[in-house]
Amino acid sequence: MNIIKRAKQVLQIESEAISRLKPRIGKEFAQAVNLILKSRGRVVVSGMGKTGIIAQKFSATLASTGTPSLFLHTAEAIHGDLGRVTSEDVIVLISNSGSGEEMRQLLPILKKIGSRIIALTGNKKSIVAKHSDVVLDVSVIKEACPLGLAPTASTTATLALTDALAVCLLETKNFKEKDFAFYHPGGLLGRRLLLRTQDIMRTGGANPVVRENRRVSEVLLKITQSRSGSASVVDKNGRLTGIFTDGDLRRNLELYSDLSCRQVKDVMTKHPTTILGEALAVEALRILREKKIDELPVVDKHGKPVGLLDVQDLLKAGLV
Repeated sequence: MNIIKRAKQVLQIESEAISRLKPRIGKEFAQAVNLILKSRGRVVVSGMGKTGIIAQKFSATLASTGTPSLFLHTAEAIHGDLGRVTSEDVIVLISNSGSGEEMRQLLPILKKIGSRIIALTGNKKSIVAKHSDVVLDVSVIKEACPLGLAPTASTTATLALTDALAVCLLETKNFKEKDFAFYHPGGLLGRRLLLRTQDIMRTGGANPVVRENRRVSEVLLKITQSRSGSASVVDKNGRLTGIFTDGDLRRNLELYSDLSCRQVKDVMTKHPTTILGEALAVEALRILREKKIDELPVVDKHGKPVGLLDVQDLLKAGLV
């Protein structure tokens, strides 16, 4: 029970640390956002130790939401990595004490370079605060650590404030889902928003296309050879007029004893639902679900089949 009680106390201390940030959100916060928005360079986020980890996360969040950014370890910066910084960059220095020796050495050089500086610190009277263009107060009453030594509530508060900065920048820039997907092409969202039907459709031998006058037996052979579940049926000009599926086969077996000898145009599904190759794959998924079908012919602007999309193709692409 003591463990449970203590855990709840830690969460209470850290949640209160975040809550105490809210009254501090004012003109300084807006100035920080505007300073970044007006910058023609990157946002260089620097910190070390536990706050350095928070700095890395902030930089990564900015980069993934449309604000070019890099993380600069404070100690590495004064040993050569300052060459990454330009006068057009905005520097975000994260330091709870604001008075570390590395920060003392770093500040004069940043001033000489000409970068604008935003400080996130727990000490508004520190050297970092005194030499920054904008200061955001992330001080906490106490750490959750009983010794008051391990950064806990202070890093939680800093993380929350950097998230607030990132979200405000995102919204001010009118950053949309499609923009997010652009920076995350390997993720599910990227695949959903960027993948087109022509990227995953079956073509060539895997896309059986037959003329209307072909016998059903010939069509079935072609479907088998292509390992597909259907065949697109075209007229003499190559335009799609129908589709012959396993469902069409089953429905017509009872109707015609000579089904295999009949022309496919007599038993196919006429005027099937289609999709253009330029359409998003997620739109194809919506059509398949709404129509309750498994195959979707992909056509060009002239109505000629150029591919076939099966629900299995969407599964392989990770859309289902």
